[in-house]
Amino acid sequence: MSTCKFGVGEKCVTISPHLDRGRITMETLEPILAEHPLFSGMEQCHLQILAGCARNVRFESTDVIFREGERANEFYLIRTGKVALQLFADRRGPLTILTLEEGEVLGWSWLSPPYHWKFTACALETTRAISLDGKCIREKAETDHDLGYELLKRFVHVIEERVRATSLQLLNVYER
Repeated sequence: MSTCKFGVGEKCVTISPHLDRGRITMETLEPILAEHPLFSGMEQCHLQILAGCARNVRFESTDVIFREGERANEFYLIRTGKVALQLFADRRGPLTILTLEEGEVLGWSWLSPPYHWKFTACALETTRAISLDGKCIREKAETDHDLGYELLKRFVHVIEERVRATSLQLLNVYER
């Protein structure tokens, strides 16, 4: 059984304005996080902690979200749009190795030192996402090991899927 720990200001920190009959109301990102496949079934107390590290972001078509080698201190839950993960090849320029869409997770380099992006991510169309501050989450996981373990289990699945997709793509290249 997990024990969730809260500090001052962790609960309901991230807010989004909504119009309700002409009034602006504030809502946390917690329900949106709970609906995302990555966090499906996660304990409420952990979702509250994650919501405190989250914010809405928007990228226009051709925006570079992050570049290979830059500091990786966040990850993204894609809500709408498409993002290309690219690798730069000296003789060929940027190569798209994977395209991510709604419901997918962008970025896991925030999990492992030295916390630098391994790829470049570019929006292929207008993309809305939730950005989660990896540094904030790492700090929370250091004090709540149940949260850290839960995140690790979920991200291992993301990493496994990416390795599988890359392997299939390599097979495709070499079969030609």
